[in-house]
Amino acid sequence: MRLLPHEAAHDASIRQCIAAEAGVAPAAVSGYYIRRQSIDARGKTVWVNLQVEAFLHEPAQPRPPAVFHFQQVQRARQQMLIVGAGPAGLFAALQCLEAGIKPIVLERGKDVRARRRDLAAINKQGEVNPESNYCFGEGGAGTYSDGKLYTRSTKRGNVQRILQLLVHFGADERILYEAHPHIGTNKLPHIISAIREHIIACGGEVHFGQRVTSLLLQGDRCAGVRTADGQQWKADACVLATGHSARDVFGMLQQQGIAIEAKPFALGVRIEHPQSIIDSAQYHCLVRSEYLPPASYSLVQQAQGRGVFSFCMCPGGIIAPAATAPGEVVVNGWSPSKRNNPYANSGMVTEIRLADVQHLPADFEAVTGQPRHTLQSALGTMYFQQYVERKAYAAGGGRLVAPAQRMADFVQRKASVSLPDCSYLPGIASADLHAVLPPVVAAALQEGLQAFGQKMKGYYTNEAVLVATESRTSSPVRIPRHASTLEHVQISRLYPCAEGAGYAGGIVSAAMDGENCVRQAVLQYLHP
Repeated sequence: MRLLPHEAAHDASIRQCIAAEAGVAPAAVSGYYIRRQSIDARGKTVWVNLQVEAFLHEPAQPRPPAVFHFQQVQRARQQMLIVGAGPAGLFAALQCLEAGIKPIVLERGKDVRARRRDLAAINKQGEVNPESNYCFGEGGAGTYSDGKLYTRSTKRGNVQRILQLLVHFGADERILYEAHPHIGTNKLPHIISAIREHIIACGGEVHFGQRVTSLLLQGDRCAGVRTADGQQWKADACVLATGHSARDVFGMLQQQGIAIEAKPFALGVRIEHPQSIIDSAQYHCLVRSEYLPPASYSLVQQAQGRGVFSFCMCPGGIIAPAATAPGEVVVNGWSPSKRNNPYANSGMVTEIRLADVQHLPADFEAVTGQPRHTLQSALGTMYFQQYVERKAYAAGGGRLVAPAQRMADFVQRKASVSLPDCSYLPGIASADLHAVLPPVVAAALQEGLQAFGQKMKGYYTNEAVLVATESRTSSPVRIPRHASTLEHVQISRLYPCAEGAGYAGGIVSAAMDGENCVRQAVLQYLHP
């Protein structure tokens, strides 16, 4: 069905539309539930597309609930170590429960409630706890990057199953039918806590403050891990789901002679507009209707021979400090469930190729503390990433103040005499972002932003501000694994997983990858 926004917001209007489509009287419609909902704003009139399951001349039925078969695993014969309690790790643990395997989850950070104090210190004092921040801790980066659940990775697994699991643990059922489902940073902690409590209630284990410092190897087999407190954790197999920012894990693997490799990634800035500009451009109106959500956008352009694209767009959102160590500036974005902040922000990034790391300025060693030859190693792209983040810290003047520049000023290479209000709580400082970003990145953004202004009315404006750096879009390192078994190419019973291993991006795709790793381990080694 195709309805106007105010019609789609009211039950009576939907019922009338169902009756008209079915050729029956409205009284014949006993009920319905929504199977799919999307917004079509391509024309001057904005429409809401609805697909519904309707009940005519019969008792209405609710949406069929998903059924999961979690088992009690206190006495399970075999155990799975899961390193990392982000989406991949938590959904791997749930898969263990369904398979009758006991999961033991080790997380370097704190639980979601305790993380809040450390996030407050980041935002208010500019102090970064390397073990508890926007990236490290229960739920991983996904907990505080607002739970965007849209994915194109349908070949990885059953997307609907992941959404149903989230609803099972407390998410609003709207995520089951919205075209771009989203939970909200304010609601995610409760869902993450419910998952953890369920894992423990079924006999699994979740341990916080457990940073892994080495793998326990028996020949070419992973037998467990050792943590920073000296404790050894042994199990029948291990899922390594440590996220894209665990640089010490990449270093640990390299030191132990375990195969890793540099990979391309994306780097750029986060752009913030007044939400009203994006609403006006996308909905073709001066003021957004109360029946429409804050508008989003997705942009891509070839510029300077490489792709420039928007990433993790947050309507009605906030720019957050996502650094994982002192002395670096990293920005990310999130939205609350209502998406009711006055700003819209999005990452705007371009691809970094392996060859690009060879062209860093002479101050690379002074900024990173790493010898220049490390750029040739498997960690070369990681050190490239770190170099840019530290340059941003210096340009902002310290304490996580981010270097920033108005959009048109950046393109025209003019200093921003003043900056607009910005949602980034540690604050922004006017800087020449061409001096902060690598030349290949700055040149591509400069061309790409002008092209986006042609595609989207009002997008190219000095009311928008560029905030550096958006650098944690994906892992700069890949931990190679067999395509069929998902097992590490060198170490058996070790399953490199999701974003930290370079194989998935976003909550849903990471969750599916975590499930797939457990399924493969069960097929190969684990027998409930």
